[in-house]
Amino acid sequence: MSFHLAVALDRQGWQPGRSDPAPVFTAGWWTRLAREADAARLDFVTIEDSFGPPETGSARPDAVLVAARLAPVTRHVGLMPVATTTHTEPFHLSTALATVDHVSGGRAGWQVRVSGRPDEAALLGRRDPLGVEELFAEAADAVEVVRRLWDSWQDDAVIKDAATGRFIDRDRLHYIDFDGPHFSVKGPSIVPRPPQGQPVVAALAPTPEVLDFAARVADLAFVTPGLGAAPPPAPASLKLLIDLVVRLEPGDPPAPSDAATFAGTPEQLADLLADWHDLGADGFRLRPARLPEDLELIGRRLVPLLRERGRWEPHQGSLRGRLGLAPAANRYQAGARVA
Repeated sequence: MSFHLAVALDRQGWQPGRSDPAPVFTAGWWTRLAREADAARLDFVTIEDSFGPPETGSARPDAVLVAARLAPVTRHVGLMPVATTTHTEPFHLSTALATVDHVSGGRAGWQVRVSGRPDEAALLGRRDPLGVEELFAEAADAVEVVRRLWDSWQDDAVIKDAATGRFIDRDRLHYIDFDGPHFSVKGPSIVPRPPQGQPVVAALAPTPEVLDFAARVADLAFVTPGLGAAPPPAPASLKLLIDLVVRLEPGDPPAPSDAATFAGTPEQLADLLADWHDLGADGFRLRPARLPEDLELIGRRLVPLLRERGRWEPHQGSLRGRLGLAPAANRYQAGARVA
């Protein structure tokens, strides 16, 4: 059974003394990377983002807007931007991500992130940083609001009835009436339901506690077991993709990060992924240590090797479909049952 394969388009490629960060603020830079992943028929790319102050080296374009820019210049690859729940209103997130799903034809995802850093909170000046438990409680509420807003238009709400002059059937739009300790949102959304119904939601889960959060709110999680170790236990409904920083040339492994690291040939990496797949991994998110070099080697050498060995085949259709996720029922549709 083939596994799922994704890559992270993040700032691992900005190495001091090696490259100028200015190209990362051009559409051409992102288009080049996305088209490389698209040509390899990878399942999806993640697009890094944070609220880090510019002096920390965190300056970057908005990930959701980058995903929207990449949608019309790609055909296959899923687009999964990082967006924080801590300093962003869920209503705005829901409409932006639904828009990406529309313009990409059903290829959008969302990597949920929280921020407990004082310097990031100071940028916005709205409040003091939250504690860990409250951060994730707020994030869970934010994901729930976003999911309800995606469902607030039934799939057949747009009727375009010229005879009566009605664009939508208002009976097929729904108030979500969410009222919790962190958000109070009435709805409905101002964007029709996304083509996927529910774009794919992911979370980085470096600890058992965050993996439990991911199991409650997400469709997939990025995890980091030790080399040669099985992925952590998780419910069958949650896909587990191993997070791995890769440098595809012999030598020292990349600098330590929040993921496992690998340095070696594409052949050696193919062996490692096969071993992990046999231990139960649903797939892998590869984080190139050098961009675009390692991304090109992933697409042009690793992917053909995996296909020759019968380990990986490109998946078709929407991002949900290629990840093997069930069609998303609309919670407001009569008779619907939503987990």
